[in-house]
Order: sequence, then C-alpha cells, then structure tokens
Amino acid sequence: MHVMRNKIRIIGGEWRSRLITFSSAADLRPTPGRTRETVFNWLGQDMSGKVCLDLFAGSGAMGFEAASRGAKRVVMVESNPEVLKALKANLQKLGTSQIQLVAMDALKFINSDRQLFDVIFLDPPYRLGLLPRLLPLLSLHLAEGGLVYVEDDRFSERDTDWLIWRRGYAGKVCYQLLKLGKNG
Repeated sequence: MHVMRNKIRIIGGEWRSRLITFSSAADLRPTPGRTRETVFNWLGQDMSGKVCLDLFAGSGAMGFEAASRGAKRVVMVESNPEVLKALKANLQKLGTSQIQLVAMDALKFINSDRQLFDVIFLDPPYRLGLLPRLLPLLSLHLAEGGLVYVEDDRFSERDTDWLIWRRGYAGKVCYQLLKLGKNG
C-alpha cells in the first residue's frame, strides 16, 4: 500500500511517485493507492479535459490524482483549517493552477454552487452518514455522462436515480462509481 505516516504517493500521471503530505485530523482516511489505481482504471487513465469535484477533499488523494492525470480543473472542498493548510502546501509544492481550493462546508458548497462536473469524488466521514442527503443533490452538478465516485464503510442501497456502474472493496472500504439512471 502507498500510505505512509501522513504521506501518500501519487500513482499516475505527471506527478507520478510524488509524495503529498496530509494532516492527522480526525476522520481523515486517504484513499489507498490500490483503490485509486482501480478507480482511475475504471475512469480511464487520462483525465484530460475533465472537470472534477473532490467534495470532502481531506488528504486530496483523489483530486491530486485526477489533476496529475490531466484533469482540466479540480475543485477541492474542505472545511477543516488544519487540513486546508496541508492542501495549500501540497498545491504550492506541485506548482499547479488547475486545482481550486474552496474553504467551505461540503453541504453548503453543493447547495450554493452551480458548476457542472464530469467526475465527483464523494468520501465524507463515515460516522456522519451524509451519503443519503448528498446523493440526491449531486444530479444538478453532474455534466452529461458524468460519474460519481462514492466511498463508504458499507455498500448501501442507493437512491433509484443512480445506477452502480462499477464497485469494489478494499479491507473495510467499499467504493463505487455511480451514474445517473433513467430517472436522473
């Protein structure tokens, strides 16, 4: 696994093998390298031209990975000041302008923002149980043909608007790629 103490390695793209550091804040669980590798195989290795949202950015693992693989723009939303500080330091270290950091509560962001995204990475703290509240809001933010990556501690029944396109698990982590169904 590519997780070291408060460091993770970017596994693909322009910044492949570069280390990013992250805060030791509670609820921070960087997506493991093997899971990121699987998800980006599903998404296609090249993210060129894609606009991505990392809604609970945390370590920024998914957002940095998408940017490294050529995403046109990545919006990272994070409300914890300590976690934001680490994300800013990583942005400076990588010297990129394609990532936009937004210091805001994720629910407030999703309710106030009107951008469309090709891929939305959704990995909220498990204990908050936010997925049932968030998923119905995401269809308004998804570009045509867009996908939502969901990470949780269990597979749960989804809103009927969403179809499970791919799913997998690693240890105690269940992850899925969802797309809008006929009703969405």
